[in-house]
Amino acid sequence: MNIIEDELVFRKMTLDDVPCIVQIELDAFETPWTEEAFRNELMNNLFAQYMVMEYRDEIIGYAGMWIIIDEAHITNIAILTPYRGLGLGKKLIYEIQRTAQFLGAQKMTLEVRVSNMRAQSLYRKFGFEDAGIRPQYYSDNNEDALIMWAELQQSVNGVNELE
Repeated sequence: MNIIEDELVFRKMTLDDVPCIVQIELDAFETPWTEEAFRNELMNNLFAQYMVMEYRDEIIGYAGMWIIIDEAHITNIAILTPYRGLGLGKKLIYEIQRTAQFLGAQKMTLEVRVSNMRAQSLYRKFGFEDAGIRPQYYSDNNEDALIMWAELQQSVNGVNELE
C-alpha cells in the first residue's frame, strides 16, 4: 500500500469518532478499551488529549495522552492492521510529541510490554529511554511493562526525517 502523505490528517478526537476508535482497539489489542472508557476520557478527564489519524476520510489510527503539569503520559496508540508497517506509527508518535510540547509538556512517558520489541525500537527512535519495570502490569497475562521516558525538546527536534 502506498500512502500519499498529503492525504494524512491529524486532528483532535471527538465523541463521534469513538465507534471507529473502538474498532481499532479491537483490532490492535488483546484487552481493548471500551467505548465507555473513551467517552469518559473525552468528557470527564481534564488531563486527556486524544488525536486521530485519518487517511482519505477514514480513521486509521489514534493516540492518547494525559498531560499533567509538564509531563505527558501516552495512554494508548494504535493503527489498523492494514496500515501497519508503512511508517505511520512514526508519524503518529511525532504528532503526539509535537502536540504535547505545544501544550507545555517537557517530558513524555509510556509503558510498553517487555515482549514488544518492535514498539520499543520505534519509541527509542523518538528519544525514549528505559526507566524501569512495572511488574505484572498487563492484566490479560500479567506481563511486565517497560517504563520509558523521553525529553520532548530533544526527541522532537532530534527527528530529522520521518522515512
